[in-house]
Amino acid sequence: MPQTSDISRALSPARVIARFAVRVVLLAGFAAFGSIGFGRGLAALLWMSIILCAAVGLLRREPLFGAVLNHWDECAAFGALFALVHLASELG
Repeated sequence: MPQTSDISRALSPARVIARFAVRVVLLAGFAAFGSIGFGRGLAALLWMSIILCAAVGLLRREPLFGAVLNHWDECAAFGALFALVHLASELG
């Protein structure tokens, strides 16, 4: 079986961004119906998403600062959203 390079098995940036957007919409939907409040629920779900993306990035051995978007980039984006939501829920 021929070896495939990391670039050839990577998803296109549009697909990674679409996957991220769908996950954010799903997380916001679940947080809206949570019993602990939207802000706290979304922060908890974003924290779990950070852990999940980091675990998948480790298991797939994706490069941390690669040339293509991967789970590590999603992990950083979820981390930024978590910080924003956590700050907004603490201030509000």
